[in-house]
Amino acid sequence: MTKRMVIMLIAVAIVFGGIFGFQVFKAAMIKKFMSSMQAPPQTVSTTKAELSPWQPKIEAVGSLRAVRGSDLSLEVSGVVDSISFNSGDDVKQGDVLLKLRAADDVAKLESLQATAVLNQLTYDRDLKQFKIQAVSQATLDTDKANLKNAQAQVTQQQAILDKKTLRAPFAGHLGIRAVDLGQYLSAGTAIVTLQALDPVYMDFFVPQQSVARIHIGAAVTVNVDAFQDRTFPGEISAINPKVDASSRNVQIRATLKNPDRKLLPGMYATVDILTGAPENYVTLPQTAITYNPYGDTVYVVDDKGGGAGAGAGAGAGVKSPLIARQSFVTTGPTRGDQVAVLKGVSAGQTVVTAGQIKLHNGSPVLIDNSITPTADAAPAVPLDR
Repeated sequence: MTKRMVIMLIAVAIVFGGIFGFQVFKAAMIKKFMSSMQAPPQTVSTTKAELSPWQPKIEAVGSLRAVRGSDLSLEVSGVVDSISFNSGDDVKQGDVLLKLRAADDVAKLESLQATAVLNQLTYDRDLKQFKIQAVSQATLDTDKANLKNAQAQVTQQQAILDKKTLRAPFAGHLGIRAVDLGQYLSAGTAIVTLQALDPVYMDFFVPQQSVARIHIGAAVTVNVDAFQDRTFPGEISAINPKVDASSRNVQIRATLKNPDRKLLPGMYATVDILTGAPENYVTLPQTAITYNPYGDTVYVVDDKGGGAGAGAGAGAGVKSPLIARQSFVTTGPTRGDQVAVLKGVSAGQTVVTAGQIKLHNGSPVLIDNSITPTADAAPAVPLDR
């Protein structure tokens, strides 16, 4: 090998060695740069997924109505002569509430009664004479017809007079009086409302596919905005035998005891229909679920190195970074701020409840539970909001 060839080989080796060394140096620098660009741990709030008893139920909204309720009025017109009740009174069936001026009707009734008495005397006298053949059968028949006609006129006039007296059609609680003495009332004018308040009905609708889960006597619980700290128990008392053709819903009626008269007809209410024995579900706050078109997800926190830091408590300081792993879940029913998770999370796992918007699969996280979202099964709206 000549000297020139040796020099050429050495030069080629130097060139390739330089290129290789540069590539190694470049890879090391890129790795160092990428490691320096790694995202810092994100601070999140977490909770432990736990098994909770869950009562299967159907939720619906509706309104309350009295078992008996009516806006009272009269069939005839006239001037108010007397009022025998006060607003808010409790009355019994048949109690007189109001009378219209009826002096002329009373006088006419007395006249008709006198005619009926005279016809009765005539009939009785002719009946005695008929027995001794003093009058004919035709005369007796005429007397009998006149008597019945007079009695019918008395009954008719008494009915007209009775229409000028308002009586309570059933026992209940009166509302606010809408008329005064001396006022002229047209026929049908509302005078006062009468409501029987114990028990009360709640009418509501459910989808037709839920009818199979509902039966007469099923227990229900009712909530109204006016009494957010109370629930009112009741039971299903009627199911409409047909489905509404426009909405495909079925009307249901529940009966509620109301001894303290807290529930009033016309109130808006929500109802929960209990449809089976309680079941155990893994529950999470609804804020832990990220809802997406391609599937619902949560972030489960795993211990990166198996050391300290997992499940840090409230007010926790800086801990060893943990890893947030994205997991697809299947959600079930909801109640208040809670949601049941059917698949994807097991009891005991730590799940991110706040801060997941800045995470991706594999993100390092630090846990700070000094502020945590609510997970109340029956949250109440403050009345002074």
